[in-house]
Amino acid sequence: MAAKARVGSGLVFCSSNFDRQELAREFSRQLPDITLVGCTSAGELTQRGYDEDSLLFIGFPQDEFTLTSLRFTDLDALDVVQAQAQIRRLVADARRRDPAAMHVAMIFVDGLSHREELLAMIAQEALGDVELIGGSSGDALAFRDTAILHEGAFHRQAAVIALLSSQRPLHAFCSTHYRAGAQKMVVTQADAASRTVYEINAEPAAQAYRRLIGIESGPLDALTFAAHPPMVRIGGRYHVRSIQSVNPDDSLTFYCAIDAGIVLTIGEPVNRIAELHEVFSNCEAAVGEIDKIIGFDCVLNRIDAAQHQISREISSLYVDHHVFGFNTYGEQFRSAHMNQTFSGLAIGQRRA
Repeated sequence: MAAKARVGSGLVFCSSNFDRQELAREFSRQLPDITLVGCTSAGELTQRGYDEDSLLFIGFPQDEFTLTSLRFTDLDALDVVQAQAQIRRLVADARRRDPAAMHVAMIFVDGLSHREELLAMIAQEALGDVELIGGSSGDALAFRDTAILHEGAFHRQAAVIALLSSQRPLHAFCSTHYRAGAQKMVVTQADAASRTVYEINAEPAAQAYRRLIGIESGPLDALTFAAHPPMVRIGGRYHVRSIQSVNPDDSLTFYCAIDAGIVLTIGEPVNRIAELHEVFSNCEAAVGEIDKIIGFDCVLNRIDAAQHQISREISSLYVDHHVFGFNTYGEQFRSAHMNQTFSGLAIGQRRA
């Protein structure tokens, strides 16, 4: 972030096409004294904007930033009480080290674990007034092999919480590019564990979804799901619950938690370019001149941008506002896990 500053820690986001064992060996050889945290991605946000098959490193100068972290494995058997105690100690230690610093917690979760909701909820509760922001690892829509980087190795079925502390201004944000439309539907049969919906409005889920979005034939794919995202109302606000795939039995698998009885609304797009201008304006109001924005951008946003031929314009905005990060299988903000948001952490310049 600063020229000629010694880097003490950093984030790594990389394409799932890299040989991870070889990458881990090179990290240990080339960056032996640097604390690294990160994950595989469904696309990267680099100095070119939207990017792919690339590796991104974001370094934090050790005289201005401290990054401490915890890894949780075997997420299906997570000890919630123990995990929260560890997170509280992480925060307490950071505050003792530097009482004047600001703190933001970043979370990186295996995007195939189906444990993001639980982790976001328990982590934010333990963090108290420290905000949580992050994303789920990806593998370019293959849905086979996602991983988290921590302590020199890639891990499956894992999550990492990294506490970033600095006296620079920090601002976490979350924005969505959709609003609730008029079409509503009720999930009438679902399996919460696998995030699979079998029936909507008492008919096969895919058929009901087709009828509600007005597409009677043709494939149901990522382009369709990105353009017509289901939304759920939580706490007075609508959040996207994106569909991951359609199955041979006309069931639908979701990226987020889903269960019978939930009322969903088909989302409608807003002006994404105008929305992004407002997001960046708010970031500048919060931190002053922006040094970097660590961005967590849902992979379905990227697909939708390509479909509407605005990828180049969005990439240009990301470059202009120093956005670096990755395309996710879901985003975490405070205690919630959601989809099709552009979320992130804005970091201001060094204070005078």
